[in-house]
Amino acid sequence: MTMKSVDLPHLRSVVLAGHAGGGKTTLAEQLLFNAGAIPRLGRVDDGSAHLDFEPEEQKRRESLSLAVGTFEHDGTRISLVDTPGYPDFVADMVEGFAAADGALFVMDASAGIGAGLEQAVALGRRSGTAACFFINKSDRENADPTAALDALRATFGDKIAPLQIAIGAAESFDGHIDLVHRKAYKWNGTDEVEIPMPEELADEVAMRRDQLLAAAAEADDDVLVKYLDGEDVSDPELEACLRKGVKESILAPVLVGSAAKGIGLRALLDAIVRYLPSPADEAPATAIDKGGAEVEIPADENGPLLVRVFKTTADPFVGRLTYLRVLSGTLRSQAHVWNTTRDQDERIGQLLLLHGKDQEPIGELKAGEIGAVAKLAVTETGDTLATKERPLQLPALEFPAPSLLVAIEPVSKQDLDKMGPALARMLEEEPTARLERSDTGEQVLRTMGEAHTAVIIERLKRKFGAAIATHTPKVPYRETIRGTTKVHGRYKKQTGGHGMFGDVWLELEPNPGAGIEFAEKVVGGSVPKGFFAGVEKGVREAAAEGVLAGYPLSDFKATLYDGSFHPVDSNELSFKIAASMALKDGVQQAHPALLEPIMAVEIRVPEQYMGEVNRDLNGKRGRVLGMDTDGSDQIITAHVPQAELFSYATELRSLAHGRGSFTAVLDHYEDVPGHVAEKVIEEHRKSGDGAGGGHGGHGGR
Repeated sequence: MTMKSVDLPHLRSVVLAGHAGGGKTTLAEQLLFNAGAIPRLGRVDDGSAHLDFEPEEQKRRESLSLAVGTFEHDGTRISLVDTPGYPDFVADMVEGFAAADGALFVMDASAGIGAGLEQAVALGRRSGTAACFFINKSDRENADPTAALDALRATFGDKIAPLQIAIGAAESFDGHIDLVHRKAYKWNGTDEVEIPMPEELADEVAMRRDQLLAAAAEADDDVLVKYLDGEDVSDPELEACLRKGVKESILAPVLVGSAAKGIGLRALLDAIVRYLPSPADEAPATAIDKGGAEVEIPADENGPLLVRVFKTTADPFVGRLTYLRVLSGTLRSQAHVWNTTRDQDERIGQLLLLHGKDQEPIGELKAGEIGAVAKLAVTETGDTLATKERPLQLPALEFPAPSLLVAIEPVSKQDLDKMGPALARMLEEEPTARLERSDTGEQVLRTMGEAHTAVIIERLKRKFGAAIATHTPKVPYRETIRGTTKVHGRYKKQTGGHGMFGDVWLELEPNPGAGIEFAEKVVGGSVPKGFFAGVEKGVREAAAEGVLAGYPLSDFKATLYDGSFHPVDSNELSFKIAASMALKDGVQQAHPALLEPIMAVEIRVPEQYMGEVNRDLNGKRGRVLGMDTDGSDQIITAHVPQAELFSYATELRSLAHGRGSFTAVLDHYEDVPGHVAEKVIEEHRKSGDGAGGGHGGHGGR
């Protein structure tokens, strides 16, 4: 189907968000199919859904990334932005809210309020997005749409107001009552037909309509006075309050249905068109102009060009696909634009409208429209496109920080060559993943969780042919000394002609917090000045390799105070070797200690999980430093050894049922407890002395 251009009042963009398994993709699929935007109805369960088109999504039977579907209803063009509900893929939900004017929160009538729904509503509230709720799967076993409505109100407040109530529940669910116009509709297997109001629901209708009135009347002072005085509010008055109230986020109406059966979809479409804002209803976008001043840019196809890049996907065949939302002006195919985030020119190729995996070429995208373009050269997620003459820039998108760490390495030599470029391209489409080099020299991937890691690894293999193995990162332990000692190092080697001769006496002492210090107090030229640099090099290189367990030795002072030399055989190298021998012997005599990194951790959890989280921290050798309250969340600050934190993102998620988050930064180093230190040293010995850490050349320098 080809789309004709529409004016601002006839555009809607809606982000579908909520907990995983609520049926968002099935709902989007039904809406697209009913509107004729897709030729057949795909199903999530058999991997044929148009909006779950990545192989990883089809395998897992759930959305892992955002997808856009565009269709027309009642002369209005609607762009649905379907987002994943699983917390590992929250980046795509953030991107979805950046693209859309309205939100539709989808909830499973048989499942209660999930963490994904809470996260979505919090995001919607922060961004001030107008919203409706859809209680889905009302026909499922154990589904109770009325209990679901009450749960929404209990969790999110009385601004969540019923627009409809269900007729029946679970297997008996077969229709709904429209509370505004007090009409009942029943599903007859193919369509919804109006029926007389069921007598037995009269009290429920009166009570629920009152909840709707109480919330909607806040949008109009005159209606509010009428409502409070107990006067009758007419249907048109209520309708007007609803339109204004939803757009101004005074209330969020709740609808019921079953996407799989197709029940309640027409009413849902009507509500999207009737209540959710068009770009013309939205407040102007705030951008920064060339001089650094904030300017307001309203949606206007003839206004200055302002485009938000809200997602990037890397595809080995299509190349990079960039998802765009035009906020102002008109973007044309084959035009040049200015990327104000990167200060570079960008050529726009063929613009596309998106229908899931299918794309439809289009000549231009006007203010309020969502589309995509392939093969942009420099543009990335979150960038702003404008013109060089008027380089407006939008604020960056804010993504949560990834907190699960895994070390990665190529599976084979061929993968080694592919790994770097593949990761670079993969990270373009993963704003919540980071690649770092750790203090132990490993490549470490930071992600949102185990599923996120698994999907990245799968996509690297499928899209770019790079097979990557993961393991727990090594802890960047350090070594130090606690005592003082004097130690002798002598290196002598006689070969034909010149030999090698170096002879040093070093004093070693602790030097807390000051790294490695080298000094000399040689009297009477027993070691000539020319060899001091060799001695220092020997000390520093041996320290970098570690003595106790192959980790860098630090926080000590080595003083060269005596030695001897041979006028012919001595050279810098022999003194370097003698000094490194002395250091290795001396450390063993100077009460060596193993140190571990201690992280300052801040954990945010709802109050009911506090006890569990604190108990778990004790088991991780953590020290709780303090607790604070922020809204309904508790904030725990603690010191926890890094060794205990690599998989904490996963553990905290299960402890707090997906409702916890944490940050960790290096605070200081302290002694490793004896039993842990023994294990680390033993592992080093087993792996063959010197090979254990694989850390030569790090630290110390």
